Amino acid sequence: MRAYERLMNYVKVWTTSDLDSETVPSAGREFELARRLVEELKDIGIQETKLDDKCYIYSVIPATPGYEDKPAIGLIAHMDTAPDFGGKEVCPQVIHDYDGEDVTLGESGRVLKTAEFPHLKELKGRTLITTDGTTLLGADDKAGIAEILTAVQEILSENMEHGKICIGFTPDEEIARGAKHFDVEQFGALYAYTVDGSKEGEIQFENFNASTAYFTIHGVNVHTGSAKDILVNAQLLAMEIQSLLPQDERPETTEGYEGFFHLMNMSGSVELTTMKYFIRDHDGGNYRKRQEILWDIEKRMNEKYGEGVVELKIEESYRNMKEKIEPCFHLVENAKKAIVRAGIEPDISPVRGGTDGARLSFKGLPCPNLGTGGFAFHGPYEHITVEGMDLVVKIIKDIIRIYAE
Repeated sequence: MRAYERLMNYVKVWTTSDLDSETVPSAGREFELARRLVEELKDIGIQETKLDDKCYIYSVIPATPGYEDKPAIGLIAHMDTAPDFGGKEVCPQVIHDYDGEDVTLGESGRVLKTAEFPHLKELKGRTLITTDGTTLLGADDKAGIAEILTAVQEILSENMEHGKICIGFTPDEEIARGAKHFDVEQFGALYAYTVDGSKEGEIQFENFNASTAYFTIHGVNVHTGSAKDILVNAQLLAMEIQSLLPQDERPETTEGYEGFFHLMNMSGSVELTTMKYFIRDHDGGNYRKRQEILWDIEKRMNEKYGEGVVELKIEESYRNMKEKIEPCFHLVENAKKAIVRAGIEPDISPVRGGTDGARLSFKGLPCPNLGTGGFAFHGPYEHITVEGMDLVVKIIKDIIRIYAE
């Protein structure tokens, strides 16, 4: 079975994670795909497979006799899809010999346009898989699962020599909880790769340092007829806080290694207003300076309007995995070698976000991220190609082969 055929089966299973849930996994529906994957793993001959009560799958392929001294390599992907857009009743479109032009997405009224996604021109002649415009596709990260399973099935059927291979499938990655309950010791690998990136040939080993900042602003609400020198409008103070931030350091004005402040949410009234910001930067020093800017704003606002009017809380989210990958840079070099062998130019780029790999790297499992061959994740314009997925399967197999050499 080819990877895309597996993907077509997986996307039909509703696995959207739930940000508002406190359970693990966040949505019980994630177990449906997990149970299917356990059966599939066992069907292809991997009997050492376990699904735990938190919806994590751990599976092990023992080393070929004589290769027990080779490094144990892990392959990881996540089962949930993003809550940003509908993930239920996914109906993919398959376009054979794609002509490289705009694609009408079912009867949704949406069009996948080359003007907005110029890389589509480069996919001409391939078999393109899109949504019908009413849901996301779920290639993030069911494509990664499909590619891992296809690669290990081929490794086993071809009797390819290999060291120990560890496979892990996680829930709730899309709501930043995927690595939280991941048992690195039980997983059993020295190093791993998440297969959760974009185009084939992509390697990511740098991500943002990230935290979330929460402002709480206390106003004073009185009748407007007698408001002079008494009323304090918390909403206006919130607007003032935003005005004190660098206006050219937002997601929509930055790229590459440039960091930003992102106002995610602002709500409230005259009496009480809250603001939620994402703080992101690849550079550790700049990241700390961004936090200091917010603490300074809190201080200045309270000096101006009174102590306790503005309260700030900052919660750390994740850190740049670069510092954990650089000491074992063979992970990147060997991935590059495998990508070149597949006839692709390696694309090493920073993640403008976070990955399970970052969190796992800080849990003691160095874990760069590989592309899946997909594009435009988390929305109705998500798409992937059959040929891109085939190349990722080849890359995974070659990485395993390289570590066995």
